Amino acid sequence: MRRRTAAWIAWSVCTVSLLIMALGLLVVFFGWSAPLPTGWYPLTYLANDVLPAFGAPILGGLIASRRPENPYGWLWLGLGIGFALATFAPVYAAYALVVEPGSLPAPRTLASLGVSEGYVIIIILAPFLFLVFPNGRLPSRRWRLLAWSTVAVGTVLAILAPFLAEPAGQFMNPIGIEAGQFKNPIGMEGSLGEMIGILFFGGELVLIGASILSALSLVFRYRGAGFEERQRIKWFAYAAAFVSIYILLTFFLSASLVSLLGSVALFGLYAAIAIAILKHHLFDIDLVINRTLVYGVLTVVIAGIFVIIDEVVQELFFIVTRQEESWLSVIVSALAISALFEPLRDRIQRFVDRRIFRDEDGTKKKGAGISE
Repeated sequence: MRRRTAAWIAWSVCTVSLLIMALGLLVVFFGWSAPLPTGWYPLTYLANDVLPAFGAPILGGLIASRRPENPYGWLWLGLGIGFALATFAPVYAAYALVVEPGSLPAPRTLASLGVSEGYVIIIILAPFLFLVFPNGRLPSRRWRLLAWSTVAVGTVLAILAPFLAEPAGQFMNPIGIEAGQFKNPIGMEGSLGEMIGILFFGGELVLIGASILSALSLVFRYRGAGFEERQRIKWFAYAAAFVSIYILLTFFLSASLVSLLGSVALFGLYAAIAIAILKHHLFDIDLVINRTLVYGVLTVVIAGIFVIIDEVVQELFFIVTRQEESWLSVIVSALAISALFEPLRDRIQRFVDRRIFRDEDGTKKKGAGISE
């Protein structure tokens, strides 16, 4: 395929995805203040799901137009379509069923198909984001079985999805949280419906396992890679680590803060992948990782010291004066932190350099340190 033709196709697919997502935001805008029934997320929350998805088709368009021979860009274009369908469908249904009932055609059917098929596209392609990074090829022939198994199971799920009693991917379909609240009009009921649901759930588990195994493939690829490919894998792993942290934080933080952190983490991942694949001379990622480790650990240690000193001084102040509130604890904590900052940073820096950033011969890696 000629580069110009590939670029035209790539940006056309990207445009379709972006238009669907933009249409979803437009629907959210018109129904912004409309109250939804109990169990339905507000439309503002649905907008937060749409915004991070914009980066996927753009990333795919960039890579596919500049590296059309690399399937990796086309993977992200496919994910963009999946994200567009899965995020637009709930917004469409919420507007047509609640905000302006009867204003849009077939809301339950179209939303069920959109969510289900969009979700299936995402879970089919997810393992390949690891398997074929960064050059579009498998790490070795031994990974072919996993790749073909993913395709086979994904195809079965795509066929079963329209006939589920409730839309697939409930975590991507907020309007279906409460059982029986949102049914698929063309879904199968009775024993046949139960069997389809069991088969679909089993297929989901297989693809989740495939994603985990595919992530491990990066470790094997890294071991057999040259310097440049290792740098590309490090860029990907660095950004993916923040996405993993974000996923863990979703269990502890408020929904609005989670949405903000999710957007930052995902756009950081998009940027890291674009740099890793498109940039010829990569910036030394070891330096970035080094600084992140040093200042990340330093922040945690300082926060812990601050809390401990503040609690101790508050307790002592209460014993002496019988007053609970005091700025003295804050002042003492701040002075202690200012005195400990440099020594702590130097110690953490030496530990990171000694334990992590050493070559096989024991010498310090170039660019690893930050304190000299």
